[in-house]
Amino acid sequence: MANITAEAVKKLRETTGAGMMDCKEALKQSDGDMEKAIDFLRKKGLATAAKRAGRATSQGVVYSYIHMNGKLGVLVEVNCETDFVARNEEFLAFAKDIAMHIAAAAPLAVRAEDVDPAVLAREKEVYLGQAKEMGKEKMAEKIVEGKLKKFLQDSCLLSQPFVKNPDITIQDYLTQLIGKTGENCSVRRFARFVLGGD
Repeated sequence: MANITAEAVKKLRETTGAGMMDCKEALKQSDGDMEKAIDFLRKKGLATAAKRAGRATSQGVVYSYIHMNGKLGVLVEVNCETDFVARNEEFLAFAKDIAMHIAAAAPLAVRAEDVDPAVLAREKEVYLGQAKEMGKEKMAEKIVEGKLKKFLQDSCLLSQPFVKNPDITIQDYLTQLIGKTGENCSVRRFARFVLGGD
């Protein structure tokens, strides 16, 4: 059994944002191996998030972020279960990070099912045309399917790599928040405004 130092616990906490006791337990379970401890915490976070997924989220905040001297603005609604968590520093920091991410990454929608079907139809048409141009008509459907999947991954907020930490997705970051707050949390909707844009 590895000797778990306070320094290792602190480092794991800084890396994952998990609680001290959770970090200590993760390091014990993984014999002090930092990578295994991170995986342990991620799995635990996913299990916790899955348990809470069905609970109603009627509280939260609408967070605003203005960038580039007022030329770019974002409004994002982040929900949770209680007013207590809605005023929590970590919850508000999450809302701010999400607003800043939306400003930087310009997602089209929160999740794949929210993307406008007209946008998907247009993308599909373009990908079909590309497949035909390459002379790959027989494989066109597979090519289109793969490109659409990549397009949705790049265009939907929850599947985008987090701009402040590209090693995790926004969904991973949300799962961490759920683990920390002990409540179901969600990003409900957002609007991104660019001066002179549509």
